[in-house]
Amino acid sequence: MSQSADTAAAQAWTFFRQWLKNPIKMASITPSGQQLAGMMLAELPADARRVVELGGGTGVFTAAMLARGIAPSDLMVVELNAELSEHLRRRFPQARVVQGDARELPALAKANGFDDGVAVDAVISGLGMLSMPKALQQQIMAAAFACLRPGGRFVQFTYGPKVPVAREVVEALALDVRKGGMAWRNLPPASVYVFTRR
Repeated sequence: MSQSADTAAAQAWTFFRQWLKNPIKMASITPSGQQLAGMMLAELPADARRVVELGGGTGVFTAAMLARGIAPSDLMVVELNAELSEHLRRRFPQARVVQGDARELPALAKANGFDDGVAVDAVISGLGMLSMPKALQQQIMAAAFACLRPGGRFVQFTYGPKVPVAREVVEALALDVRKGGMAWRNLPPASVYVFTRR
């Protein structure tokens, strides 16, 4: 088995163990695939430099953003799960990995030196929004948009057939939403949605 296959297998096992511990909080039984990562990154603004990732998992999106050229100092990865946070720190020692709650994003950015007066260009989310109550969805989205610059984008994927954030939340926060790509090769297949302020 090659080193990359070994790495992928180790990441899948780490992710699966966390799913077994709490299947409700994990959006999937397996990490996201490369096709989905590519589609998520394709929705970043063309000039995106500063990015926040919510729900870093095993680091599929993190690796793709670093490979794309997002500087480690301009990327903050937020992961609530302690074991996954530690995994991300080991895998990406140069990146800013924060164990914390996405609802507290502005405070986390400030406490971790990511709030230096420059707004974030995009938030990429691997959170399982579809399974969350509306109130929690709204708290997370509000926190993200509090950090985003005007015209910034919140990029979210979902395994469900529709927009993963409740219509009431979209309306309450005055957001526009459009569907991006569909990652058919992902397991399971996933859709990408992009949220912006009106």
